[in-house]
Amino acid sequence: MIETAKSFRAIFAGLFAVVLLSEVTDYGLSYLGIFPPMERFGAFTTNMLIAATLYRALYAVAGGYVAAWYAPRRPVTHAVILGAIGFALALLGAVVMWNLGRHWYPVALVVTAIPCSWLGGWLRARG
Repeated sequence: MIETAKSFRAIFAGLFAVVLLSEVTDYGLSYLGIFPPMERFGAFTTNMLIAATLYRALYAVAGGYVAAWYAPRRPVTHAVILGAIGFALALLGAVVMWNLGRHWYPVALVVTAIPCSWLGGWLRARG
């Protein structure tokens, strides 16, 4: 029972890290005028979306690392579970926001979720 709670904590910590880093970066870039406000998602240029894809992939690696760090055992498995949750959330976001912009961006978030989280878990397990 305690190990299960620790597993949930590890996965939640990784998810929290990804969401927090993503939201703070989005808000900061919008506040600085580098990105348009999020309610004007269609105004994002290809370069902005490439940048967002790159930092979100980096944050997915970080989230996988955090999940693996807190995992009571089998750190890479915890990171992959986090990646599967990220995959599901990105897929839901892609379906909901499909008509708001370029299609490659939400597809990229879906495709990179599991490999990036796995990489974070692998880096933690290796270190």
